[in-house]
Amino acid sequence: MGFISPPIRQTLELAELAVVTVILRVIHLSYSHRHRSRPLGTLLLTRGPVLRHARHMTVELYAVTCGHLTIPSAFLLSKTKGWITVPVPAYVMIHPKGRVVFDSGMHLRTQTDALGYFGEEGLKYNQPIFEPGEEIAARLKALSIAPEQITHLVNSHLHYDHAGGNAQLPNAEIVLQQREWDHAMALPDNDIAYHKADFDTGQSLRKLSGEHDLFGDGTVVCIPTYGHTPGHQSLRVQTAHGEFVLCGDACYLKQSLDNLHLPGVVADKEAALAVFHRFREMQARGSRIMFGHDPDFWRTIPQAPTRLA
Repeated sequence: MGFISPPIRQTLELAELAVVTVILRVIHLSYSHRHRSRPLGTLLLTRGPVLRHARHMTVELYAVTCGHLTIPSAFLLSKTKGWITVPVPAYVMIHPKGRVVFDSGMHLRTQTDALGYFGEEGLKYNQPIFEPGEEIAARLKALSIAPEQITHLVNSHLHYDHAGGNAQLPNAEIVLQQREWDHAMALPDNDIAYHKADFDTGQSLRKLSGEHDLFGDGTVVCIPTYGHTPGHQSLRVQTAHGEFVLCGDACYLKQSLDNLHLPGVVADKEAALAVFHRFREMQARGSRIMFGHDPDFWRTIPQAPTRLA
C-alpha cells in the first residue's frame, strides 16, 4: 500500500467507524424486533467461539486414492507374515491463499512398465495396482482443478509411493524437510524406495527445518514426524469440523497406534515410537488421525468430490 497522509488517513478511519456504527445499529434494531426478551450482547457472547474460529472455516479437505500396492505385511507390522494390499492415499486442500496436495502417489511409469521402474529386485516386494485415471493429475479432475493450478505439494517423504507423481504438478512448490532431501539425495540412484527421477525434477523447493505453518494462519501446518525415514513429516489441517492429522507413513494402520506396533521397516525405532505417543496425545485432544495405508480405515473415508471437511 502507498503512503497516505495523516489527515486523509484520519478521515478514512472516521468514515470506517461511522459505517461500523450504522451496521451495528441495524443489527440491534433487527434483533430487538425478533428477540425482545434477550439482550443483543448475550447473542454476541454465545457466538464468540464461532467467530474466533472463523479463519479456519475456509479450508476444504478432500481425500483421493492413487492406486494400491501389494507388499509384505511385515513392512507395516513387524514380525507378521503374508502379504497385504493397501491404498495409496493423497489429499487435496483448498485454501484462500493456494491449492495444496499432500503426497502425490506413484510415478506414471508404474502403470505400464513396473518392471522397468522397480527392477527385478524391487518388484519382488512392491507390486503396484495402478490404472490410468488413478494418478494424482487425473484425480484432481473430480474437483475441477487442473494440475497446473496446484501451488504447493507437501511431501511427507520421498519414497516412490509418496513422491512419484510430483512432476504431474508442474507449478507446485515442493515442501519437505531439509533432512529428508539430504538423505534421499545421498542414496545411490538404484535405491529401491527412493527414485531420484520422482523428486529431483527441477521444481521449486521449500526445505524446512522443523514445524512450518504453510499459510501463517494455523490451518495447514507441517509437523516433523521423523522415524519412518530420517526426514519424515506429517500435516496438521485445521478445518471448520476439527483438526485432521495426515500421517503419511508415520503411522500406517489404526492397529499400529492402538497397539504401539512398529513397522518392520523403519529408520529409527525410538523416534517412530515417540511419534506414536504424540499421535495418541493429539487423538485424545480431539484430532482425527488419518492413517497412512490402512485398507479397512480407508474404506470408510469419502473420496473427492465429497468433502472430507
